[in-house]
Amino acid sequence: MPDSFLKLREAGAAARETLKLAASVKSGVPVEALKTASAAVQLPDGTEIKYTELARLAANVEPVQNVALRAPSQWRMIGKPMQRLDVVGKSTGTLPYGIDVRIKGMVYAAIRSNPRKGGVIKGFDAATPKNMRGVSEVLEISGGVAVIADNTWHAIEAANALEIDWGAAPYPHEQADHWNTLANSFNEDRLDKMWRDDGDVEDSMAEAETVSAEYRSPYVAHAPLEPLNAVVCVTDRQVEVWTGHQLPILLTQIVAEVTGHSPDQVIYHNQFMGGSFGHRLEFKHLKHAAEIANNMRGTPVKLTYSREEDFAHDYPRHIAMGRCNGTVENGQIKSINVHIAAPSVIKSQMGRAGFNIPGPDAQIAAGAWNNPYKIDNFRMCAFRAPELAPVSSWRSVGAPGAGFIFDTFIDELCHAAGADPMEERLRLIDHDPSRKVLEAVAEMSGWGSELGPDRGRGVAFVESFGVPTAEVIEVSNTKNGIKIDRVFVACDVGRLIDPVNFENLVQGGVIYGLGHAINCEITYRNGMAEQTNYQAHDAMRMYQCPEIIVRGLENGSKVRGVGEPPVPPAGPALGNAIFAATGKRLREMPFNKFIEFV
Repeated sequence: MPDSFLKLREAGAAARETLKLAASVKSGVPVEALKTASAAVQLPDGTEIKYTELARLAANVEPVQNVALRAPSQWRMIGKPMQRLDVVGKSTGTLPYGIDVRIKGMVYAAIRSNPRKGGVIKGFDAATPKNMRGVSEVLEISGGVAVIADNTWHAIEAANALEIDWGAAPYPHEQADHWNTLANSFNEDRLDKMWRDDGDVEDSMAEAETVSAEYRSPYVAHAPLEPLNAVVCVTDRQVEVWTGHQLPILLTQIVAEVTGHSPDQVIYHNQFMGGSFGHRLEFKHLKHAAEIANNMRGTPVKLTYSREEDFAHDYPRHIAMGRCNGTVENGQIKSINVHIAAPSVIKSQMGRAGFNIPGPDAQIAAGAWNNPYKIDNFRMCAFRAPELAPVSSWRSVGAPGAGFIFDTFIDELCHAAGADPMEERLRLIDHDPSRKVLEAVAEMSGWGSELGPDRGRGVAFVESFGVPTAEVIEVSNTKNGIKIDRVFVACDVGRLIDPVNFENLVQGGVIYGLGHAINCEITYRNGMAEQTNYQAHDAMRMYQCPEIIVRGLENGSKVRGVGEPPVPPAGPALGNAIFAATGKRLREMPFNKFIEFV
């Protein structure tokens, strides 16, 4: 939305005026006398000429450019609820996704590749799968083995029957060693960037008793409902690809490299995705599908990952550790020193795509350093840990981890100072649109009102992707565990394009953020991800889902998107609410390791 809003308005305005010019040529009526509505040019006498009737003529006239854009008071659709074209299909199960693609003559493939990501294959025994029902071929591919069969189920069953000798992982084999690597990265040699250095942190720390804490944000999988899949057909002349992906242009280049074609010989049919959250920014499954199809030229090949294979080969959200200390004085936060260590998600992800991105990785401290707090003494340092398990962009990238670390520590300092967590955040905020989102959730939630016994209310504020977002969560401490009652969310996207879609995206982001904060982590044992299906990496359940009240503000100077910013505040707001209800401070996600939820 930030990238396209102005461009599409300008393109639409130019198209409209060019169609009017074509209508003028066709009818002889001056352009100044023409209007447009409902996909047609209207003549003064009421006659309508549909855009479809004018398209050929419009394509042969000089396009009208530098058109003045309509004022917001003239907008008929922007800012109003619109009916999405895919609602019926998604609601009835009739919308086709990438996994539903069928091509005449298609064969089906499943793979097994090294669960120690980046490890080699030493050897394999295909005797059993070759004799299984429906299997036609077993192929060794880069880093693994593919089975070709007459349907996906037979292919997956046969792939699971392969006996394979895998090589070692090129990263620490045990999860404890991943955390130890982060713990050892807080030194000058690993400093990626000092993002804030306001005031004099050393002097302020020397003059008062400090509050200190350490936080952990784990690896988490993307885990969309639709596992990775692709249909590829390779011929000498061209390559056709049917799949859902977030980087179509790069996809054509990477597939072409595998098959030996030029990128302009790759025809891409983009499909609806059953979730991505960054999962479909990766190319490993496409390389595998293209490699298999290249060995079977002329035959369309449909590769589908099993759920277990999808989990095992996900590139998860990066792991992060925060070490924080600060001071309070006279009921206020006076100094804060936050160090965050994490591997570079940009280096890991972009490296697999063939890019070298120089400079600091802004995602290590995203959602922390950029929060507009004016604190007298404020230091924020990011430390780049050595590469660990390969990682990738996850919904809102660095902000869920760094935002959790930073905002939870802000809350701890507020309580140490004896300050109201909302009032102290408002005092510190040095950005008017950000202050207004906090004021909005305070008003929406009735902040300061009595909740009653065994209940708590927590607030969090995180700015990500230029969108200041605040959330207040109310919880009840029941005899069976924590129940999340209500969530209040306010964020400022500069301009609400569609209020219904906005509300849906915010509510979905909150649920995504809460579910992962409560339940989810990927841990490594013997170099492999231990969690390979949903029972070990569970989403928020329907009965756990709270009422979510949303408000969109329009005080920002630019139009922003809202797909990602509601996610980061969910974890810290929930942790802060649990502290308010129970006195128990949670400094590590997922929270279900320490507390029960109902």
